[in-house]
Amino acid sequence: MSDTRIHPTAIVESGAALGTGVQIGAYAVIGADAKVGDNCRIGAHSVVTGNTEMGSECVVHPHAVVGGEPQDLKYHGEPTRLILGARNHIRENVTLNIGTESGGGVTTVGDDCILMACSHVAHDCTVGNRVILANNVMLAGHVQVQDFAILNGGVGIHHFTTVGRFAYVGGLSRITKDIPPFTIVEGHPSRVRGINVIGLKRGGLSDAAIRALKDAYRVLYRSDRTMADALKGLAAEFAEVPEVIELVSFLRASGGGRQGRQGEDPNRGHA
Repeated sequence: MSDTRIHPTAIVESGAALGTGVQIGAYAVIGADAKVGDNCRIGAHSVVTGNTEMGSECVVHPHAVVGGEPQDLKYHGEPTRLILGARNHIRENVTLNIGTESGGGVTTVGDDCILMACSHVAHDCTVGNRVILANNVMLAGHVQVQDFAILNGGVGIHHFTTVGRFAYVGGLSRITKDIPPFTIVEGHPSRVRGINVIGLKRGGLSDAAIRALKDAYRVLYRSDRTMADALKGLAAEFAEVPEVIELVSFLRASGGGRQGRQGEDPNRGHA
């Protein structure tokens, strides 16, 4: 693909920057401050607006709104941004908002993500690489979703929550506390159910690392040890297993208020 194709009913405002090979469908609108990367496809009736930068080979399906203003009463037109990586698929009726000054000024989405129909990424969120948001997933403001996480249909994530790497969140779950990496979480109230073995295998983690994570899960969520004692023991026993150390570090940071929901203790068995 090399030629840019713009439907005659589409509106590309003066100032918009389009890469090579961009396709823009009927009645789509590209705002004056938008930058659309090479070989992107912008579907009919969709809107790319605000100070939005979109990487190459992204696909925006009909009726999505990319770069809309934050749904935040403190926002008064400040020049904040939305940055999207490459090869993202943004399905029908998805909404992604730019950031706010108080939240750092930028909403970011990494590479190779799938945002399914009607999902919402609010202001100042940080979404990593290869993340899947299924239909109707709702990210409130300031949420962090780390690489390879999967959030199933109808999940609602409270603001300032962090979802760890390779986490798998069951459909319709209500998430108000940080989700540890590598785990399966579901329910209302949400609860850690186990290790995301299938996702970890697909992600290329070794069998040894997966076994170590399963052992760590049993210590953290199926033993009588306090969280502090369990974390200390795991850090010593699995010092040579980076994935377990990542899990331990995440839980310590969450419990210490250094990420996500500040000051909230990751209670045993709960996310």
